[in-house]
Amino acid sequence: MNAGERRLVSLAAALIGDSAGLSISESKLVAHARPVDPHVLAHTRAQILAGQDLLGTEFCSLRSATQRRQYGATYTPTPIVDAMVEWAHAEISTPARVVDPGAGSGRFLIAAAHKFPNAELIAIDVDPLATLMLRANAATRGFTDRLTVHVTDYRKLTLPTIAGPTLFIGNPPYIRHHDIGQEGKTWFAATANRFGLSASKLAGLHIHFFFKTRELAQTGDYGAFITAAEWLDVNYGSALRRMLADGLGGTAVHIIDPKAQPFADALTTGAITCFRVGSRPTEITMRSVASLGDLAPLGRGRAVAWRDIASAPKWSMFVCERKQAPAGFIELGELLRVHRGQVTGGNDIWIDNEAAHDLPKRYKPFSVTSARELFAAGAELSSTKGLHRVIDLPEDLDILDADERKAVQRFLAWARRHGAHESYIAQHRRAWWSVGLRAPAPILCTYMARRAPAFVRNAVKARHINIAHGLYPREPLNEGVLAAILAYLRRHISTTGGRTYAGGLVKFEPKELERILLPRIEDIHGYLAESEAAPQALDGSRVGIGRGHSQEHLSL
Repeated sequence: MNAGERRLVSLAAALIGDSAGLSISESKLVAHARPVDPHVLAHTRAQILAGQDLLGTEFCSLRSATQRRQYGATYTPTPIVDAMVEWAHAEISTPARVVDPGAGSGRFLIAAAHKFPNAELIAIDVDPLATLMLRANAATRGFTDRLTVHVTDYRKLTLPTIAGPTLFIGNPPYIRHHDIGQEGKTWFAATANRFGLSASKLAGLHIHFFFKTRELAQTGDYGAFITAAEWLDVNYGSALRRMLADGLGGTAVHIIDPKAQPFADALTTGAITCFRVGSRPTEITMRSVASLGDLAPLGRGRAVAWRDIASAPKWSMFVCERKQAPAGFIELGELLRVHRGQVTGGNDIWIDNEAAHDLPKRYKPFSVTSARELFAAGAELSSTKGLHRVIDLPEDLDILDADERKAVQRFLAWARRHGAHESYIAQHRRAWWSVGLRAPAPILCTYMARRAPAFVRNAVKARHINIAHGLYPREPLNEGVLAAILAYLRRHISTTGGRTYAGGLVKFEPKELERILLPRIEDIHGYLAESEAAPQALDGSRVGIGRGHSQEHLSL
């Protein structure tokens, strides 16, 4: 425990006063507490009573977003908390119990304690420092007598049956599947199976919390969770989408525009999901919100029939209006095919290394292996300097001469010792040693970033792996047309049309890129000339682009 955390523990312990009833892990922290200046204590108490989460704010300053990531802890802004609690009050004015599965310093439970003065309050969090802050807030605000704190994993929680509805509300921790242990993934698979659903090992912890809530809840219970929004579209979210359509009882999804930055210390998406357990309404409300100020009330939105949304592979389509191509525009896919680069199955093996030193150069082509290489190139990749070679051996090794064959066999023996032949990708190739890079693409494009895609002319004919897309003409296009298409894409394409993931990453799949709108070939030079002459807006975009069409028309 560092000095800042010891100060925070000391302050929380002083506000709590009586340490009876603390968990073992909380008591261990309190053992490090030191006396607190009475003036500091009085000031902190006054700030808490004035509505400030002083402890939670200090906690977020002491622990960086990276440090808090191990707990999936992202503290929720007041406008989101207030909107969700107000929605809950409008739905059922008197829940018997309020459960926050990732309580942190208690922002949701503090609001719920005020709004529902007779409700039992249950907080769950794995971080004892967070629960100490919650207890301190509760002691200061006077709701300790109806608060129960569990310092545990929500997935291990049991709840007694009570009379009256339970409100489940909060911000479930966001932890990616890479950081979820096998025990957690096994739990998720078994739980999903009990509900007749298939679980994906790629699901993040917030998806697990929805399933645990379904396991705990009774018919008539209800809730609202704020989570990352990618579950609306990605494959691993399909189990949650099905559960919302049947059993968990989804009533509304409010998607917060990533540009609104719903969380000040994290570049992430946000979706508030409202549900009423055991009911299946005939429709669900879908809404996109441009700013936190527009969030409340949560009753607004577009009604979508369950029969339409239950079978949809992606749910964001119900809030993203598909615009018709303006006159004179076509989809990029009419001119160019988009292919994502090949997956190597082990970059440490297949990106050039000392073990591959003697391999023939023709089987080690220069390749784009990092998005940074395309961002750094600007409009044109004109040099192989800084690029790495990717080992791309032929499937048929009999075409090699004797010396080449010996060099290849030495390399493959080394690769086997490092398990290259056992990777999932290698086992599903016709020959485990043959990566199968695509032919050089005239235009390369980044696949995922926290900015608009970078389009780059591939003058050196580099290959690319799966961090980039290649754009290939469907029919031969001359250099002038390719240059014009590239220039248009570089000037006008934004993040619109991609999928925004937690962390603020925007990903474009091949089909999404192919839906980008371009002027027809015969018109593109004219549009470029007009955009050059157009005045520039404060955000760097062009005003009056495209003969009367605003920039929002230029991508889907």
